[in-house]
Amino acid sequence: MERTHVRLEWPLPHVARVELHRPERLNSFNTTMAEEVAGCFEELHRKEEVRAIVLHGAGDRAFCTGADLKERATLDERAWFAQHHVFQRMFRAIAETPVPVIAAVRGYCLAGGFEIALNCDFIVAATDARFGLPEVTRGIMPGGGATQILPRIVGEAWANRLIMTGETIDVHTAQRIGLVTEVVDPERLLSRALELAETIAANAPIAVRQVKQAIRATRSLGWEEGRRRELDLYAACVPTDDRREGVRSFVEKRKPVFRGR
Repeated sequence: MERTHVRLEWPLPHVARVELHRPERLNSFNTTMAEEVAGCFEELHRKEEVRAIVLHGAGDRAFCTGADLKERATLDERAWFAQHHVFQRMFRAIAETPVPVIAAVRGYCLAGGFEIALNCDFIVAATDARFGLPEVTRGIMPGGGATQILPRIVGEAWANRLIMTGETIDVHTAQRIGLVTEVVDPERLLSRALELAETIAANAPIAVRQVKQAIRATRSLGWEEGRRRELDLYAACVPTDDRREGVRSFVEKRKPVFRGR
């Protein structure tokens, strides 16, 4: 499928790279772009060969600055809600991707763009990255998962501060509070994110998918139910060829060859 604002490439075996491509608007998303992002990730859900995904923004100024407010300013309430339904589809398509998604953030990562990154599994950022949720300064609030995801990552106090003040923080603050897992020079950002994706892709794909489900379950399940869910997912790994190959390769002192079976 041809897309205007999203680019999909396969730079490494089993690793997809998705680019938000609207650099002239700091990669802000309009309705068309949100539909394309959702469609791209929904397509990746169905591809068994994908084991990890890197998501980044085009250009060197921004990862994504959220919804295009110039377009939104033209909408009445009914159209606003209809558009937000499309946005929700995009956020969920990213969040529900069965394999790990790494957000590679350079420049501004704001509002709904920040929420795109939050719906990924973790963030690697360049030294020039800036993060913020300025929705309250525009008479609205985050609607792409930030109020639910951010407190689980940085704690309730920092989530309250960022969402309630609308302030922007630099990458070093973001790393200090646990939002960003690694900071690299801008020219190394994509290569480092791809290195991490390649590391993940080299692991047993069934096990990685089960791990992602188990970790995500902590967002909605209590302690005991979460432990039971973890055991169910663990049990599904035991009869796989990948589990047998992992143990056998260790005993034979060689690198494992995982085939996702």
